[in-house]
Amino acid sequence: MFVIRRARMDDAPTLLKLAKMVHFINLPADQEIITEKIINSRASFERAAGVNRKQLTPKRHSGSGGISEKTALAELFMFVLDDTRSPGCLGTSQIVSQMGGPGNPNVCFKLEQREKYSETLKFGTKTMVARIHLDESGPTEIGGLILQPSFRGHPDKLGRFISSVRFHFIGLHRRVFRPTVLAEMMAPITSDGENKIWNALGRRFIPLSYTEADRFCQYSREFMTALLPIGDIQLSILPPEVRMQFGEVGKETVPARRMLEKLGFKYENFVDPFDGGPYLFAKTDEISVVRDTRKLELGDPVTPADAVGIGIVSVLDKDGEFFAVQSPYHMDRNGRVCVPRDAYEALGGVTGAVAGFTPLDGSAPPEAPKRAAKPAGRKAAPVTKKEAKKSGKKA
Repeated sequence: MFVIRRARMDDAPTLLKLAKMVHFINLPADQEIITEKIINSRASFERAAGVNRKQLTPKRHSGSGGISEKTALAELFMFVLDDTRSPGCLGTSQIVSQMGGPGNPNVCFKLEQREKYSETLKFGTKTMVARIHLDESGPTEIGGLILQPSFRGHPDKLGRFISSVRFHFIGLHRRVFRPTVLAEMMAPITSDGENKIWNALGRRFIPLSYTEADRFCQYSREFMTALLPIGDIQLSILPPEVRMQFGEVGKETVPARRMLEKLGFKYENFVDPFDGGPYLFAKTDEISVVRDTRKLELGDPVTPADAVGIGIVSVLDKDGEFFAVQSPYHMDRNGRVCVPRDAYEALGGVTGAVAGFTPLDGSAPPEAPKRAAKPAGRKAAPVTKKEAKKSGKKA
């Protein structure tokens, strides 16, 4: 049985191995930073569960600890995919509740087209420019999505599961998150861990390797605004093979981008100032998984034959322990969500517990509990405009 839970301290070595497979700014291959992220994540889950209500946001960290300026006052939730038959970390994903804000902007490039015209020559040209953009809106950010290669393409769609659980969680704790969600997509990286855009552009102004610059970003991004040029950067001066990579993603990131675009995320010509990877944005309340998620009660276990669809079902207990399964489900007559025995036990096995629920694969949202039957001989009042019209009464 595959289950998603919050990250634990003993996941750190495996998370480090996963981080070495990719080059994510929000999951760097650094043991100390990963450990600090796990600590911060566990505290965030506890606060979401109502534990330690006196402190609503993490304290600002200083020194080496891997908490960057833009995440220092945000909640971080790190999810881990596990297999109950052979426990271990098979994949991971993250949410940062708010990235930056007033006085602490996110730094990116905005790509814009410029048109110029020569009266003497009687023709004009169009060129693309990159311009530093400082975003102080503080969106929620999703990221850190990695699945072990042997589990990619799994029939249980584990990639979708570890990705969708973030939106499921946002839907359950909507007040913690911002009106907009940002996904910073990974740009193409060479086999030796380099990026063509950084080597051709960024490194001309910031004399660091791509890996070194990435590491510095874990603590501060001030050096970017201090050293990168203000104003238009003419991209026509770059080689064609470099220009073509702006707004593109690496081959392994293509499925993740398509998944997000199906959920309503859009590319709006904002890119990472290091590697040119695209920033995708979506309105939080318009994301289908967020919109379709609700809180119900967990019912008694059922047989798979009783299931009416597939859904994500989760439980967050009072101690901040989070468990989510992707399982067949059934709605009982009391409006409780019921899952098979193995999923029920993975969720803690407590009938009546508050459970999060999101239907998947086009499954219909759960119906409201049925009302008690009306006394015999008494006609029910019309409840829709159509019924009211037929009866001559107002709805």
